Amino acid sequence: MRFLTMPSSSRYSLAVIQDEVRYLVQRDLVSRHQPIYTLYKYIPVQEWEDVERELEENDFLPRDHIGDLIGHEEWGNDDT
Repeated sequence: MRFLTMPSSSRYSLAVIQDEVRYLVQRDLVSRHQPIYTLYKYIPVQEWEDVERELEENDFLPRDHIGDLIGHEEWGNDDT
């Protein structure tokens, strides 16, 4: 699994977390409508505390939707 493979000494930035979550959504492993705590099973246990701290510092709660974390997606042919 690709998710959060940085060395454990690295601090996870919000941008890195968002990129990894977008990857999981694109692969249909998680849904934008699921709560953020669903990501727990894709993050190594020893890393979850750091990820959760970074999310909380950026005002994201475990019960918030994944879609809130990654924002809206732009599609190349959305000219409407």
